[in-house]
Amino acid sequence: MKKFKFLLIMMLGLASALPASAQTSEMNWVSNLQSLDSSQATLLVIMGVVLFVIVLLLVLMIYLMSFMVAVFKKENPALAAQPTWWDEFKLKYIVGKMKPVGGKEEKELMLDHSYDGIVELDNHMPPWLANVFYITIAFAVVYFTYYSVLGLGKTQLEEYAEEQRVAAIKIEAYKATLANLIDETNVEFDESAAALAAGKSIYSANCAACHAADGGGGVGPNFTDEYWIHGGSINDIFRIVKYGVPAKGMIPWQDQLSPEEMQQVSSYIKTLVGTTPANPKAPEGELYRPAAEEEAEVVSDEAIAEAI
Repeated sequence: MKKFKFLLIMMLGLASALPASAQTSEMNWVSNLQSLDSSQATLLVIMGVVLFVIVLLLVLMIYLMSFMVAVFKKENPALAAQPTWWDEFKLKYIVGKMKPVGGKEEKELMLDHSYDGIVELDNHMPPWLANVFYITIAFAVVYFTYYSVLGLGKTQLEEYAEEQRVAAIKIEAYKATLANLIDETNVEFDESAAALAAGKSIYSANCAACHAADGGGGVGPNFTDEYWIHGGSINDIFRIVKYGVPAKGMIPWQDQLSPEEMQQVSSYIKTLVGTTPANPKAPEGELYRPAAEEEAEVVSDEAIAEAI
């Protein structure tokens, strides 16, 4: 009866631990349960009931077997004196047969050295520890053969290289996501060779007809001087490319070019400033200077004023 109570308490403890473990998990199974239809949910409930009945029958069988063993031992004293299978298993594989401490047998186990009266006994290693040691040796042999001799599994370096490959794919996917988020508020000048080459190709295909292949201007304004109608920063150029100037015939390109492509062509247009076109158009708009140059000019003017 005590064993049955112990098993019942253990099962109740496991059942009470399930909610706590479920709260720490990702709770994916909850969403899966919610997505089941009525027939699937009914089948799941039936399977749960059947499983519960099977577990209950197993517990009852264990209890009946323990009860029958107790009855047999009570009727047969010789059977009660015999060790159980657990006692034999524990003696053979866990604790081992230890010699009693004290008396003559202890002196036979005593080693020749002592430390402040403390002696060391030459007892054998416990079977469980020896078995663990043998298992580690067997595991090492199998591991070395599988990975190094046969080459069936990936080594740590190969796994690291594979993780790097997967990470590189994820980085490229992340960069592609960022490229689609570029707008006139966060665009930056991209001076990489690949970006400028792509920008030049886009410019030749879509912009050269109005602004000339060398940026000298035609129907559209000149890109090689420092005068700009709508501002000369990378943000201003990107905005004009994106939304256009319909009143002056500049169409918006946001439906034909991706945000990354608009950044590339805007960056290429910035590189045309200071070049020498074949037939430059007269400057239009206002003189544009980057903020850094304007700040430097203000500082120099203040220094001259102080010197005077």
